[in-house]
Amino acid sequence: MITAVTDFSIMVRRCLLTFKPFRIFVAGIGFFSLCFLMTSLGGQFSTKRPGDSPFTVRAEVLGGPESRGVLRKISDMLEVIMKRMDTLSKLGNTTDSHRLDELSSALDRIQPVGLVERIQAIAQNMSDMAVRVEQILQRSMASNRARDATFGQCDVPKDPRYPDCPSKMDWMRSRWTSDPCYAFYGVDGSDCSFLVYLSEVEWFCPPLAWRNQTATPTYTYKPPPKRQAVFRSDVGSLLEQVGTGKESLSFMKRRMRRLGAQWASAARRMDARLQTRWREQKRILVHVGFLTEESGDVFSPKVLKGGPLGEMVQWADILMSLHVLGHDLKISVSLKDLQGFLGVPPGRGSCPLTGPLPFDLIYTDYHGLQQMKQQMGLSLRKHKCHIRVIDTFGTEPAYNHEEYATLHGYRTNWGYWNLNCKQYMTMFPHTPDNSFMGFVAEELNNTERRSIQKNKVDNMAVVYGKEASMWKGKEKSLAILHRYMEIHGTVYYETQRPPEVPAFVKNHGLLPQNELQQLLRKAKLFIGFGFPYEGPAPLEAIANGCIFLQPKFNPSHSSLNHEFFRGKPTSRKVSSQHPYAEQYIGRPHVITVDFNNSQEFDTAIREIMRTKVEPFLPYEYTCEGMLERVHAYIQNQDFCSAEDPFPPVNASRTWLSSLRSPFIHLPNSSVLAWASNASAQPSWPPLSALRVLTSLEGQSCVEACQTADLICEPALYRFINVKEAFSVLDLQCEGVESEMNHLFPAFSAEHAECCLQKDPLLFSCAGASAKYQRLCPCRDYRKGQVALCGDCL
Repeated sequence: MITAVTDFSIMVRRCLLTFKPFRIFVAGIGFFSLCFLMTSLGGQFSTKRPGDSPFTVRAEVLGGPESRGVLRKISDMLEVIMKRMDTLSKLGNTTDSHRLDELSSALDRIQPVGLVERIQAIAQNMSDMAVRVEQILQRSMASNRARDATFGQCDVPKDPRYPDCPSKMDWMRSRWTSDPCYAFYGVDGSDCSFLVYLSEVEWFCPPLAWRNQTATPTYTYKPPPKRQAVFRSDVGSLLEQVGTGKESLSFMKRRMRRLGAQWASAARRMDARLQTRWREQKRILVHVGFLTEESGDVFSPKVLKGGPLGEMVQWADILMSLHVLGHDLKISVSLKDLQGFLGVPPGRGSCPLTGPLPFDLIYTDYHGLQQMKQQMGLSLRKHKCHIRVIDTFGTEPAYNHEEYATLHGYRTNWGYWNLNCKQYMTMFPHTPDNSFMGFVAEELNNTERRSIQKNKVDNMAVVYGKEASMWKGKEKSLAILHRYMEIHGTVYYETQRPPEVPAFVKNHGLLPQNELQQLLRKAKLFIGFGFPYEGPAPLEAIANGCIFLQPKFNPSHSSLNHEFFRGKPTSRKVSSQHPYAEQYIGRPHVITVDFNNSQEFDTAIREIMRTKVEPFLPYEYTCEGMLERVHAYIQNQDFCSAEDPFPPVNASRTWLSSLRSPFIHLPNSSVLAWASNASAQPSWPPLSALRVLTSLEGQSCVEACQTADLICEPALYRFINVKEAFSVLDLQCEGVESEMNHLFPAFSAEHAECCLQKDPLLFSCAGASAKYQRLCPCRDYRKGQVALCGDCL
């Protein structure tokens, strides 16, 4: 007992001397543990008996009121002391260590003899300590006030340029111990330390004039020298970086090895096309958030059980394209890796990064974006222009703008990040407000093409659906198909054949990728039954010479009528299982019919059996096509440079002395183009690609541009958000207004009113209203590469 008390007194003395909140916390735990132990036992320790375990403690109950009263007294004293210590922990640094020595020396006098005497001695000493703590607290607070008064600079400044400073000071006073990162930056509980932090680490308070810059070492950041990016053909170093330990990573590495030769060949062709043109090597972090343990990683356990692989296919191809293009790549699939690469301060992410971001670009997903917010704190706002978010189904501006989404009912669990919507990168080019990232499908050489043509089985079909649930309720369509074709499936099962799969179907179980490729090379038909949406498998089947048959959705599926899309940050209407295949590939490779119409379905099967097709793969889904697209994005997309503010609503812009408007009519057309001699800021895509037209009422700009065989380009909206555009399009404005509305710029015929966009984050190709004709910035696109215009390279 004496040894325990001695050790306990040493611990408390060190706690009080250092004044570290953590140590005070530990000391408090020690005090209450002692109190709890004595109260619980309610007796005295006796000598050990022979045969007792070394860890056995015996107790004999005293039962007298004297000991219980003393225990209540010590409990009250401990509570008082802990309250005082909590106050002391919030004080600034002090030189009163000798006073704390006096306080802690009281513990040395605890040398008890009997139990009641021991408790009484401890209680008396606790009472003495409480008095001493109160005295030191009062002297320390007075000392701190004197010290701050000496500085004379620690009053909260009242500067209209920093309106949040007082409220942030109040927050710091009450919450600075909530995250260790504040202490890491020198916060010690004093107002002076709060002001230094809020003015130098964060930016809520004005710079402090009394801060001696010579006393505070300054670090001048020198960016690393620019280096030329050189194409790579070896994937060995990339495979090492991807790491091990997850089946999802193993799947991605197998894909990288299998397609390595195709990537190398594409790199050589790209290198020859660019003709040694200078390409800056970028420092790039790839953080795959959905594979981190912190996000749950529901994908890895399902890789070998028929789970979705589309996301892993895309991430593997993103890593390959960035590596082959020659960029300096870091890969993170854990929160620990993310923290190390970003250099975040220790703690819970409340404090911002103070140094420069060590990366030019960061590729992540929605899970990773949330993790970065937690780790980077306020720094995310500063550095978010460097982020690219891989987003399968797309994010529209109305959902991305936090304030607008909240006010107008577009708020979901995703979105609301206030990014430029071109920073979201999709699997297919279905949302022109976003950038199209894509993936690659395996290409065939001439020998493989001839072999496929020779060995195709005209009456063989493969069903798109690895999970048994995807076959449920499809008996009628399967029965019609069975009349004409032998049906094969690749449904995962462990022991028993899934009952959803009819007996006449030859189920191969889950196949490795190379065996699935061989199956597709023999089959004539690849058929989907409506789910999964927009996966890579149909493109792989078409590339292997299959015809893809898919259902038409009437009405189209969207977040308004279908559970799968509910909560996703898009209002996009999906007209079929794979809209890209329907729109950009089409017949004869893709046939879309109403599966609920048995006659239409039957006719489509017989048409497929008669039709001969060759393997087909759109250029944008080849290795070279993806390299071309990613290269163009990296070298040209810039979301960090400031843009000129919009002019006042009724202001007339000056283009050139000879021009009243920067727009000209194309010959024999109502479509506008940008005058070649009109002045403007540089842009990408270039203004030479701009085509301006008006939508019909109730029509989105996505649809309006498509009807003209063009693509809506939101990056060019800022050039048509001027009143001159309305007059050249013969839209007569009786009034001009500017407001936040994702449909603007637009024209209201009912009120003869021209409406301009107030917030550039709300420039949106998506969205329609029967009240408005929208002004639409369209562009052309390269054949087989919808993401790039003719002049974009």
